[in-house]
Amino acid sequence: MGLLDDLHVSPVINAAGRLTALGGSALGEAAIAAMAEAARTHVDLAALRHAAGAEIARLAGAEAGTVTAGASAGLVMAVAGCIAGTDSAAIARLPHSRGLSNRVPIQPGHLVDFGAPIEQMIRLGGGRPVPVGTVNNVRPRDLEAAIEAGGVACAMFVVSHHCAQVNGLPLAAWLEICHARDVPVVVDAAAEEDLRRYLAAGADLVAYSGGKAFEGPTSGVLLGRADLVAAADAQFAGVARPMKVGKEDMLGLVAALREYLCRNMAEERERQAGVIAAIRAPAGVLPGIELRVVPDEAGRPIERLALVCTPERARSLAAALAAGTPPIRTRNHHLDEGVVLIDPRAVSADEAELIGRRLAELGGATDAAG
Repeated sequence: MGLLDDLHVSPVINAAGRLTALGGSALGEAAIAAMAEAARTHVDLAALRHAAGAEIARLAGAEAGTVTAGASAGLVMAVAGCIAGTDSAAIARLPHSRGLSNRVPIQPGHLVDFGAPIEQMIRLGGGRPVPVGTVNNVRPRDLEAAIEAGGVACAMFVVSHHCAQVNGLPLAAWLEICHARDVPVVVDAAAEEDLRRYLAAGADLVAYSGGKAFEGPTSGVLLGRADLVAAADAQFAGVARPMKVGKEDMLGLVAALREYLCRNMAEERERQAGVIAAIRAPAGVLPGIELRVVPDEAGRPIERLALVCTPERARSLAAALAAGTPPIRTRNHHLDEGVVLIDPRAVSADEAELIGRRLAELGGATDAAG
């Protein structure tokens, strides 16, 4: 009997992907060992945070970095830092920012809800979100006009499957327009897999989740320009105080990132393809359900197994998988379109076979009932 059993909480098979609602990632042994090391000692947290941030910045090829409680906390800190800098009086005022440059241009298609509205993260940092253009059409002149109106602290760009993916300004154009007017750009790259890509593109600050692609503990990292990282880090004396990070998570994140960056990604993609094949084999032909392998909608190098059927069937199938023993949680962003997605990243070979058998059982039961 473990503590989960004692609390009557069942572990789930995670076929949904790196979702916060499912605890992000299962940790590797290096991260677990690092967290255990931290748990057994006392340490100056500020010194550890700075050392961990410097090490992560080195790994990412960034000027500087700081550890955060998560990507969303990193966004709050980034906006607050761009508004208040390291001025202790301004830091103490936030999120009240009247009289300070506090406007934050963002594309309407990027005003997503990832479990909370991203607009709220901007406001918690003292920012005033300024939607630029429309959900399905953002022109360069729209962003230029928003900046020329004055009072801009920074601009935000969101990389997410939640975003509207058509007719927005690409990051390169966003950066070019903002940098020509000395406006720093904050990139929300919460679930992204490449620690260097957005810095190399020219982003001034990039917020990542530590517990998603990088398979670390619940945490995050903010990387970028040294002056802006220092300003964001200074917010731990203000709005970021409730977002402080424990020593266990700091060490666990560093260990997880070191391990992640040494991983052979070609082998990992091959393993994921094997997981999908192992699900399809026992599942066989499912009456009324088409099986497809589909790419990630946000352009990440991820392929998933799609179960395509009617919306009613998709909802009942996802619910039946979640209600079984053990529960199988699927990626359910497109149920209303009749699509259940199975993400292979956190699924083991044994779990893949079990998912395939459960699908075969549910398909047969549905066929018999029909």
